[in-house]
Amino acid sequence: MDRAQKEALVDELGQIFTDSGVVVVSHYAGITVAEMQDFRARMREAGGFVRVAKNKLAKIALEGKPCESISGMLDGMTVLSYSEDPVAAAKVTEAYAKDNAKLVILGGAMGENALDVAGVKAVAAMPSREELIASIVGCIGAPASNIAGAIGAPASNIASILETIEEKAA
Repeated sequence: MDRAQKEALVDELGQIFTDSGVVVVSHYAGITVAEMQDFRARMREAGGFVRVAKNKLAKIALEGKPCESISGMLDGMTVLSYSEDPVAAAKVTEAYAKDNAKLVILGGAMGENALDVAGVKAVAAMPSREELIASIVGCIGAPASNIAGAIGAPASNIASILETIEEKAA
């Protein structure tokens, strides 16, 4: 890799560290290519990405970034998983680490906040953006359906009363 390629990679990594809602650092020693492809596919489905980069270049890219605190975790065979959604990458990485013991979570960063392993697990336990939107829509929709039921109930009661009166008259 020549100098220009390294500079481009450092710029790309710097952009990742700046724009991501969460970055999770893990060791991946012993993971096969098929397992890594599976991990990448799961991450893509959740809207996140997986990146393996040279630790030295990643440390250079971290200089001056909000998540600079994770540079100490970049030692050995590390993989970065990241997403704009502050929960997606942590959820997928945590779930994959449960399925595959070869992926060991070291920690991560959420903006300027450094996360240890327990912090990554706590973030993974939070509801995702989609889950929050669904629960908000459910909360908004429930009163509307209750109001519609309350408005429709008297009309159905009147209809049943009229039907009873009609049956008695006949």
